[in-house]
Amino acid sequence: MGDDPPAGPELPAIGEDDVDFGSHEFYLNRELSELAFQRRVLFEALDDRNPLLERVKFLSIFTTNMDEFFMKRVGGLKQQIDAGVTELTVDGRTPSEQLVEILAEAREMFEAQARCYREEIEPLLAEADIHIVDYETLDDDRQTELRDYFESSVLPTLTPLTFDPAHPFPFISNLSLSLAVRTRTDGETKFSRVKIPQNRPRLVQVGEETRYVPLEQIIDANLDLLFPNVELVDSSLFRVTRNAEVRRNEEVAEGLIDMIEEVLRQRRFATIVRLEVESEMADEVRELLTDQLDVDEQEVFELDGPLDYRELMSLTDLDRPESKLESWTPQMHPRFATLDAERPAELFAEIARDDVLVHHPYHSFTNTVQTFLDAAAEDPDVLAIKAAIYRTAHDSSVIETLIEAAKNGKQVAVMVELKARFDEENNLRWVKRLEEEGIHVAYGTIGLKTHSKTALVVREEDDGVSLYSHVATGNYHSETAKTYTDLGLLTADRDVGQDLVRLFNYFTGHSLHEQYRKLLVAPGNMRERFTDLVRREADHARNGEDARIVAKMNSLEDPEMVAELYEAAMAGVDIDLVVRGICRLRPGIPGVSDSVNVHSVVGRFLEHSRVFYFHNAGDPEYYLGSADWMTRNLDRRVEAVAPVEDRALREQLRDVLDAMLADNRKRWVMRPDGSYEQVRPSGDEAPYVAHDSLMQRARRSAPEEEPRTGTENPTRESAVDLDDVFVDDR
Repeated sequence: MGDDPPAGPELPAIGEDDVDFGSHEFYLNRELSELAFQRRVLFEALDDRNPLLERVKFLSIFTTNMDEFFMKRVGGLKQQIDAGVTELTVDGRTPSEQLVEILAEAREMFEAQARCYREEIEPLLAEADIHIVDYETLDDDRQTELRDYFESSVLPTLTPLTFDPAHPFPFISNLSLSLAVRTRTDGETKFSRVKIPQNRPRLVQVGEETRYVPLEQIIDANLDLLFPNVELVDSSLFRVTRNAEVRRNEEVAEGLIDMIEEVLRQRRFATIVRLEVESEMADEVRELLTDQLDVDEQEVFELDGPLDYRELMSLTDLDRPESKLESWTPQMHPRFATLDAERPAELFAEIARDDVLVHHPYHSFTNTVQTFLDAAAEDPDVLAIKAAIYRTAHDSSVIETLIEAAKNGKQVAVMVELKARFDEENNLRWVKRLEEEGIHVAYGTIGLKTHSKTALVVREEDDGVSLYSHVATGNYHSETAKTYTDLGLLTADRDVGQDLVRLFNYFTGHSLHEQYRKLLVAPGNMRERFTDLVRREADHARNGEDARIVAKMNSLEDPEMVAELYEAAMAGVDIDLVVRGICRLRPGIPGVSDSVNVHSVVGRFLEHSRVFYFHNAGDPEYYLGSADWMTRNLDRRVEAVAPVEDRALREQLRDVLDAMLADNRKRWVMRPDGSYEQVRPSGDEAPYVAHDSLMQRARRSAPEEEPRTGTENPTRESAVDLDDVFVDDR
């Protein structure tokens, strides 16, 4: 798995006068690049240097990620194919060509996942006295015990649905695991579908031992109780994935809430894009499923192993410290350590003194961002609070604080993005709750997603009204803040505050203001400013000065930005790109991108922060914010990126970037063909893990007089809900 298949064609021959950045050969394919990232995620399960339950965790994460990839990306390609789209991508592929390559690549990775589980993980779990056993291997007493469990706790939840002339083919819900059961009565064979219940544990513990039997096997072994007085011919598992790319017409929708509710309804019944079946399935059953579900044979994945590895995540809750990474608890930020919660004015005075940089999950979200909002809600001198919410927790303390602020007489305005994919239902619930409390809520913008992570506090002070801003790379989400690496800037800079005033006015109905003093805002000035910053480095290089760019992001997909980076590299700019996932740029093209290096760090935390460094002839500039260099972020989303001007905070950002580039254990480097190779310590070099180093720094900076655990419960990173951990921002 360390050697990826190439994501692009052979390198073009480059001459000085014939560089055409419109040529397909300069760009890697978006979908194959994303699959290369998923391969790096899978490698964490394959890597025997990782603790056992960390490997188990990544088997589960890989399944979750690939489910989403098929729902989003494969679903979108199928829509294009069905619509007759033959237009080439920037890398020169039609939708049909992409689909063929994607399915072949995905098939190989699923086979590698199954081999890893069957040949490595399952035996290692057994050695560690964690046994996932087949029902048929249990003795009679244990089988009787599980049969009683089935009859009392599972059977009442099951509803077998039969397909025959009197009954239509049953609806199969997205990502549900099902048993295809054939029965025979009076010589007539019938097909029935039995859905494996999602509200029952998938791994059922046997007695008091650490032995588990898959729920589907318990159901399968006791089908006689569900189908009495008939002959059971055979049964086999299958699973479907439905398209999540539901078309929406915002221009004709009566309201965004109605549109989102309709999207949720349509998604439930969307086209099936993948059918997974176990290898023992009878040919007749497979043919019936492909026919009734309307899937092509290339969309059928026959798997020699579990069809759904997500439930393995539950094993990481076991008390097995020897099989996990060392536990991590986010630390108290040193700037917040001595503040008195009963005196919220102290917090604003601290921010007014100097800007504050917070870095999750190294710094506690509760003791930084949440404390900032709590202080604003309680401080009698605060006049207004405004916040832009893209994703938040199901039981969001941020939302509750905003509600409390309104009850305390503050003017509260909240922008909640209803179109945040897969969070629509949760966000819709919060919108209704906020409106019930009389809070002004904006739902989003027609034609754009609001992806910025910003908050503004307006406070009356002795010398007039002051503005306190929070501009961040991550969501106001207390749970993901424990596992996503994100940065946030807290500042009393008036220009930044005025820019946020303009931005929030846009959210609530004004036109998009393109004249911002300091913020880079999309779709206003952001693309132009980033382009200017890259070109300025190129000019410095042409003038013989040192020139350097370090850009850290989730994805680099925009062809125009890729071309700008090529131009800068040709001028002599040294460029390091720390790109977690998708990257269209090809490093190492002779004469074009020799000075470009592409890195990707995949480890215990999800790299999610966006940070941009420009050397600027020795007067460096740093920026952080919500935007990747993707066309959707620069042109079709509302994004906010802020300059970091405080010298001490710049040094902190430089330390973060340096740690990423020094990692020789979890860092990968891209080859010119788009494949990746993991960096390994050389010779006597000691392993250096960026995440571990940043954890140690956070511990060292935590105040000695305060408990280092902060207020968050100490929990192993594996025990946190990781369902969405290694997916791209949607």
